[in-house]
Amino acid sequence: MRVPYAREELEIPQGVSATVEKIGLFDYRVVVKGPLGSVERVYRNVPISISMSEGKIVLEVFGARKREYAILGAIKGELKNAFTGVSRGWRYKLKIIYTHFPMLVKVQGNQLTIENFLGRKSKMALEIPKAVKVQLQGKEDIIVEGIDRDVVSQFAANIQRATELHGDEKPAPHGREGGLGVVDGIYIYGVEHIK
Repeated sequence: MRVPYAREELEIPQGVSATVEKIGLFDYRVVVKGPLGSVERVYRNVPISISMSEGKIVLEVFGARKREYAILGAIKGELKNAFTGVSRGWRYKLKIIYTHFPMLVKVQGNQLTIENFLGRKSKMALEIPKAVKVQLQGKEDIIVEGIDRDVVSQFAANIQRATELHGDEKPAPHGREGGLGVVDGIYIYGVEHIK
């Protein structure tokens, strides 16, 4: 069932500014600036109208079905995360867990390297995105910070996925089947704001 018209308004928080630019027939560029920096979002070929009105970002859709509502909600959520990011920032916390082989994690320049994972001689290297700051706290904690939640959360997920084991790679401990298997890895355990 189609709804003839749906509209969402996003109030821009104090200390944050936003600009909306139409760059094509169905393409928009939204730039959000705040005390911590700026985040740019480009939406291409979206069935939604994005505009500014009286200090608010207005999202409108005509003839909306479930798909259009989903896109409307996704864009609204992304812009809310951008407002929070430029004013308060995002911080993801990861825990290094190992039982037998001590895993070594290093930050060198723009690379994060993971060594001695399950006693392997090969190193895993992940390139740190420009908008992300990574720091190590002790031997067991990794802190990933930035203002763009999409980039920060994706890099934290990449770190976790680098140490995931699947299928035959995930042996049961001490040869027993049906147990937890090997728990060694790096896991996300917390999300908070920088400020």
